[in-house]
Amino acid sequence: MKLVLFDCDGTLVDSAGLIHEVMRHTFLAFGKPEPALETTKSIIGLTLDIAIARMDGKPHADDEAVAMAAHYKAVFADVRRASGFGEIMFDGIREVLDALIARDDIWLGAVTGKSRRGLEMILEGHGLKPHFLFCRTADECPSKPHPAMVTECCDEAGIAPRETIVIGDAIYDMQMAKAAGATAIGVSWGYAKADDLWNAGADAVVERPADLLAYIH
Repeated sequence: MKLVLFDCDGTLVDSAGLIHEVMRHTFLAFGKPEPALETTKSIIGLTLDIAIARMDGKPHADDEAVAMAAHYKAVFADVRRASGFGEIMFDGIREVLDALIARDDIWLGAVTGKSRRGLEMILEGHGLKPHFLFCRTADECPSKPHPAMVTECCDEAGIAPRETIVIGDAIYDMQMAKAAGATAIGVSWGYAKADDLWNAGADAVVERPADLLAYIH
C-alpha cells in the first residue's frame, strides 16, 4: 500500500482569489495597509495566525495576529458569498483522484493549513469527501513545514513515511514531506515557482495533474 497526501489550496483547488479577498478585509479592519496578492499567495499553506503574522512582517504570531485570524474566520463565509470568489478545482485533478481511488494499492489523504471545517467544506462541495480517508488540518497539527500532518496520517493508515507521497504547490509542502521522510512532489499550477519547489527539496515537479500518475507506482 501507498499513502498519497494532497495539499488543498493551490493543489486541488484554486482559492487564492478568495483567500486574498478575506485577507484584504481583515487587514483593513485592523487599520493596516491592504496586502498585495503576491504576498497572500506566498503564505498560502501556513496555519492562519502564522500566515497573517508573516504578511504583517512579524517573526511570530502575537496576540494581534491571533485576533486577526479570528476575524478572518468570522468574516470568511460572508466575504465568500458577497465576493463571488470560490474554490475552483484545477482542470484534470478530479480525473487523477478518480484514477487513484480506483486502485486497490492506494489510500488518499489531505494535509492542509486550512481548518477542519474549511477542508470539509471544499471536499463536500466538490463531492470528494469519500476519496480522502486520512486528513490533518491546522486544527489538529502544528503549521507546515512541521512534519506532524504527514506522520500522523502515516500512523493512522499504518503506512511508513517512505511509502508515502506528499503532493503540494508550496515550499512548505516540500519541506514538510522531507522532514517526515516522505517523497515530495511539487505542482507548478499553484502559487510557488517550480525553481522554489526544487530548492525546497522536491523529488519531482509536474506541470499537469495527469503527470502525477507517472510518479505514483
